[in-house]
This record gives sequence, C-alpha cells and structure tokens, in this order.
Amino acid sequence: MDFFSEIFNNGALGISLIACFLAQFIKIFTGKEKRIELSRILISGGMPSSHSSFVTSLATVVGIEKGFNSTDFAIITVLALIIMYDAAGVRRAVGKQATILNQMVADIQHGKHIEQKKLKELIGHTPLEVWFGALLGIVTALILM
Repeated sequence: MDFFSEIFNNGALGISLIACFLAQFIKIFTGKEKRIELSRILISGGMPSSHSSFVTSLATVVGIEKGFNSTDFAIITVLALIIMYDAAGVRRAVGKQATILNQMVADIQHGKHIEQKKLKELIGHTPLEVWFGALLGIVTALILM
C-alpha cells in the first residue's frame, strides 16, 4: 500500500476530520449575531472548538483501538490537553489583546482617515467552547467506531 492510500484509509484520521468538520458546521448556527452565518464555517474560535473536537475524537479512537492504558493513548491525551489549554488560554488572551488594540486604533483615528486593517478578535475559545468541542469529539468517535 502506498503512502497516500494509507493516509486516506486511516480510520482514526477520518473520524477526527469528521468531528472537526462537524464542529465547524455547528459554528454557522452559534454566532453572537443570533442568525445563520455561513462565513463562520471557515473561522477559528467560537462554539464549539474544532481543535478540541479533533484531538478528543482522535484520543477516543486510539483509546478504543489500542487500549486506554497504552502509550499511544497517553501520548495523544497529553497532546490533546496541550492543544485544548492553548485554545482556551493563550489564543483567548491574544483575542482579548486584539480587541484592546482595535479600540486603541479607533481612538487614535478619531476623525482621521488612516488605513488600518482590524485585527481578528475571535481567535481563542472560552473554556465552555473547549469543553463542548471535546464532548463533540468523543461522541463523534463513539458513534462512528
């Protein structure tokens, strides 16, 4: 079997990608604007966390296939926790800083026309968004296994 064939036939990867895409699809309906926003399917940040969905579904599949006491499961679990911590911690802080910087730029411009692209503010996740993303990943893996 060649390299690409092996990748396309990797069930764990396929299930994880489905969980990720499902999370991105759900974002269309969970925006703050209380309306369907198709553009949200392409963004990072927001409810639920597709990063969390991806890594928890992968951890669930690995746990089921290799055993929850396996080294493989331990490795993916540690990496999943790091990714979820980053999504809720570091990336969330960056989003808050972008909000402040955007307000500072608006205050400085006050009446002047200065070309300035606004920074993306929806970068990270709240802990609730990470939790729901993780739950979605686990449920998706359990259903598709």
